[in-house]
Amino acid sequence: MTNSINFAEEFSSKIPALTLLTTLGYEFIPPSECGVMRNKTASNKATNQVVLLPIMRAFLAQQTFTFEGTAHHLSDSAIDKIMHELNPAMNLGLQLANEKLYNAMLYGVTVTEFIDGKKTAQTISLIDWNNIDNNSFHVTEEFVVQNSEGTNSRKPDIVCFVNGLPLAVIEAKRPDSSREGQSTNAQAVSQHIRNQKPKEIPHLFAYSQLLLAVNGNDGLYGTCKTPEKFWAKWVEEDIQEAEFNRLKNQRLSDEQLSRLFDHRPASAKKEYLSLINAGDLVITDQDRLIISLLQPERLLEMTRMFTLFDKKAGKIVARYQQVFGIKALIERISTFDERGSREGGVIWHTTGSGKSFTMVFFSKALIWLEALAKCRIIVVTHRVDLETQLSNTF
Repeated sequence: MTNSINFAEEFSSKIPALTLLTTLGYEFIPPSECGVMRNKTASNKATNQVVLLPIMRAFLAQQTFTFEGTAHHLSDSAIDKIMHELNPAMNLGLQLANEKLYNAMLYGVTVTEFIDGKKTAQTISLIDWNNIDNNSFHVTEEFVVQNSEGTNSRKPDIVCFVNGLPLAVIEAKRPDSSREGQSTNAQAVSQHIRNQKPKEIPHLFAYSQLLLAVNGNDGLYGTCKTPEKFWAKWVEEDIQEAEFNRLKNQRLSDEQLSRLFDHRPASAKKEYLSLINAGDLVITDQDRLIISLLQPERLLEMTRMFTLFDKKAGKIVARYQQVFGIKALIERISTFDERGSREGGVIWHTTGSGKSFTMVFFSKALIWLEALAKCRIIVVTHRVDLETQLSNTF
């Protein structure tokens, strides 16, 4: 491992990503401060703890439950129990450990409390899916994680946290490749896949929901255990170009700049300021990917509604066509004319484009949306074998 900074990589992809994430509402935590939150000591250069413990505990301390008509805060022992439940079950393998933690994030963790000698079981949320402002969003860089054998460490470039849980991991590369004909994003994807191996740092990826590979110019996304060939580009259909421009060129406050640059050489901040003072920065596909997938509301939406676990295919996160197709469907069935009627519609899929998964994503979205949860789905097929296939998929 080396501590030298690659300024080509810093200024082409990493700093643009960090400044944009800060604009989107993530609070930057310098690596040294982040280490303290993970119980990393001076004598221990790396730790396998990947949760920002004080932030998660602070979120849990704010949660209340109702018992016999009265609201109560969690006891310290209940918070300890939940924190223990958040240790990844790596003995099950990465895929199952990730699914177990995903379910905890989605449905909450059940703990036992005693109120005036009476026992009650309460399910406590780890993320507030309904009110985004009740969650905290943080980002850090150079996130040193001890490997599973305790013999070495890896250092993902950027990690994004929701309530202290590392939900997104980014590998940032320089745009110019040393391998002719191969994008540096392929190297970033390869690094993600390597880091998930059993002897590497799979315990970080047990929490992850979105993984990004960026190189300043463009980017790809996947999720836990996504094979290289399935990492995909994103094409945004909801956010307008003017909004991309506004976010890219929004100036950071002095405090935000200090947090981002005070641990860097003074020349780094000077170079960055001279760059943004020269005029509007050009939007790249890296910027579009980060804004589209990692703005807090979209990150939670992608995690909650557009993520599936399939016994055969593994963990799946929706492609952009599926996401915007389902959003259009939801809008269509939520719209009534003056007679109280709704219009129908068709989503056209080509062979092998994931129509079965689109159906399941759509069904999942309906269940989570309270106004549409009392729904009925009828599946019509034209081949008997499709009945078994779709039944298994659902």
